[in-house]
Amino acid sequence: MISFFIPVYNYEKYIKESVASIMDGNFEDGDELIIVNDGSTDNTAQTLEELKVKYPEIKIVTHNENKGGAVARNTAIKNAKHETLFCLDADNVLVSGSIKKLKQFMVDSGADVASFQELHYFNKEGFTGKRRFKEEITLKDYLCTTEVPGVSGNYMFTKSSWSKAGGYPEGNWLDTWGFGFRQAMAGFKIMVMPNSFYYHRHGHNSYWKREYKKGKVSLEALKILIPFLDLIDRRDVNYIMGKGRYVWFEKLEKHPLKLCKRKKKIKGYVDTKELLKKKYPFLANVYRKIRKIAGKQNV
Repeated sequence: MISFFIPVYNYEKYIKESVASIMDGNFEDGDELIIVNDGSTDNTAQTLEELKVKYPEIKIVTHNENKGGAVARNTAIKNAKHETLFCLDADNVLVSGSIKKLKQFMVDSGADVASFQELHYFNKEGFTGKRRFKEEITLKDYLCTTEVPGVSGNYMFTKSSWSKAGGYPEGNWLDTWGFGFRQAMAGFKIMVMPNSFYYHRHGHNSYWKREYKKGKVSLEALKILIPFLDLIDRRDVNYIMGKGRYVWFEKLEKHPLKLCKRKKKIKGYVDTKELLKKKYPFLANVYRKIRKIAGKQNV
């Protein structure tokens, strides 16, 4: 069985369509849908109550204040009862019958993470384009391209991979990319189902778009990368900590990062603060400066 979950903040306009794409074409007996209302200030709460009347299977969890996408996702998973999870953003739409196929693909491939191959972008005018992932994603891919499932975050994974990877990185608006990177770093098998897609809303003032405009995406990504710097080639560490600090993430295809030749193994989650305190005290001050420059998360 599957625990679907949707984090939502001020998406009363789109949430009904997203929920319907789960409940009316992908939800099976025994599944659950958890929606975390992350302190919405519009009519999202009322809309969710209306949805619960229509679909009694829905479980609503409410944050009294906005805590950010990562916290909302982690809250949902803490309340999930199944091992298999699927995250859908509140403005996106699934193809009817696609989840059953993705679940079978995940089982057959022995994957810990299973993603649709394409994002079909759409807006009120219709189809606007697509994005495509290759069929198997490794840690190397997360270090050389942004064409990875973590960028969208709408995919299926096991609860154990969430736990061992340390969950979604809180206090960071790149939480879905960061979570995917953590899963890859922890060695989980990430597979992409060929000839499959979901609908990804595009063109509106989304969470990603608002934050991306601030121009600090590379600093946000760097905060996630810091605990793993000893696994990256020293020249690339100098680059992302130096002149490439503000641009390295956007330029991954032109300047991919390399792993050390003698790659150490990471088993599970690495706590940034504890790591810097015990193992890399010289980086602690740098980490604090990066967090200060990037600023606090605004969702």
